Order: sequence, then C-alpha cells, then structure tokens
Amino acid sequence: MTLDEYQERALTTVITSGDLFKDSLHWVLGINGEAGEVAEKVKKIIRDKDGKISEQDKKELAKEIGDVLWYLAVFAHDLGFSFDKVAAQNLEKLQSRKSRGVLGGAGDNR
Repeated sequence: MTLDEYQERALTTVITSGDLFKDSLHWVLGINGEAGEVAEKVKKIIRDKDGKISEQDKKELAKEIGDVLWYLAVFAHDLGFSFDKVAAQNLEKLQSRKSRGVLGGAGDNR
C-alpha cells in the first residue's frame, strides 16, 4: 500500500463539522494528542519496566502510531497535499542535510 492509498482509505473514515477552521484545528490537535499517547506509553515503559518493551507494548504502540498516521494523512489532505509527495519531500530534505553534514543542528532551512 502506498501512502496515498492509505490517505485515500483514511479519508473514508473522516467525520467533519463543516467548519474548515474547526476541522483543521481538530486534525492538528489530534496529531499532538496521539503523539502524546505514544510518548506516555514509552514513559511508562521506562518508569515501570526499566525500558524493556514487551510484545504487548509494541502492539499498543503500533495502535497509537497508527492513530498519529491517520491524523497526519487527514491533515495533509486538508491542506491539499498528497501523502506520498509529503513523504518524498521529507526524505529529499533529510538526504540533502545528510550529504551536506547538517543533519544535526538547528533551524528548519539548514
């Protein structure tokens, strides 16, 4: 499955309010909320399990990562972006940074 195929299928499960601003805000907050759930699960694994990730932990993390992916796909569509194109542009940017020796550092446009 390509990312665009995923995006297309994800969009079949979207419920919108009809208010473009509220919907966009919903997607952005969803991205952050679900990413926070990933972080929270990892935090508890570190705190309660000495950082050892079980197979069950991996299954639960995969669910949360999937939720992050869904919100990203929907928000990208909301902005008019192909998910495949977003992914390709990101890899090109990172490869450029690597080849120029600036993967580390600060600033979006390095």
